[in-house]
Amino acid sequence: MARILLFNKPYGVLSQFTPEGKWRALDEFINVKDVYVAGRLDADSEGLLILTDDGKLQARIADPKHKLEKTYWAQVEGVPAENELERLRAGIKLADFTTQPATVRLIAEPAGLWPRQPPIRFRQAIPTSWLEIRISEGKNRQVRRMTAAIGYPTLRLVRAAIGAAALDGLELGQWRLIEGSIKDLQGKFND
Repeated sequence: MARILLFNKPYGVLSQFTPEGKWRALDEFINVKDVYVAGRLDADSEGLLILTDDGKLQARIADPKHKLEKTYWAQVEGVPAENELERLRAGIKLADFTTQPATVRLIAEPAGLWPRQPPIRFRQAIPTSWLEIRISEGKNRQVRRMTAAIGYPTLRLVRAAIGAAALDGLELGQWRLIEGSIKDLQGKFND
């Protein structure tokens, strides 16, 4: 049985154990040996990061061909209309690829969401809104590129879930260790 670590990654932390430049690293938060990141999250994104000691499981979590759905909460500049969200649902052409269809909906600010440090820029004349975006891909900066392609830049991005693994009850900067397999990620975790 593999060790699987769920971590609520803060803004400004790299998905690696070694800091670089202005960015902090996982070693400030996680003191578990021999676990490796399964699917990266940019330093300027927050939320669920999975680490494991099982190389095959790590590859399966990160590989889009296994269709492990990832759920993101994106705070965007402006309020997209339904027809604009439909473009994301259909799959949108970016400069280097066309995304697979996404599940997208407008949501209220997620309950229990921690304040970001530093806060996002605030402009009184421009409203913001929150989108829940579910994708099975996860290419470099994909969600940010998708929202920008329809004219709504992402101001804040939080990964809320990977498959059945979710942030539920995991405080910012905290981690929880469980044992499991890819089937657990596709189904339901038992703590």
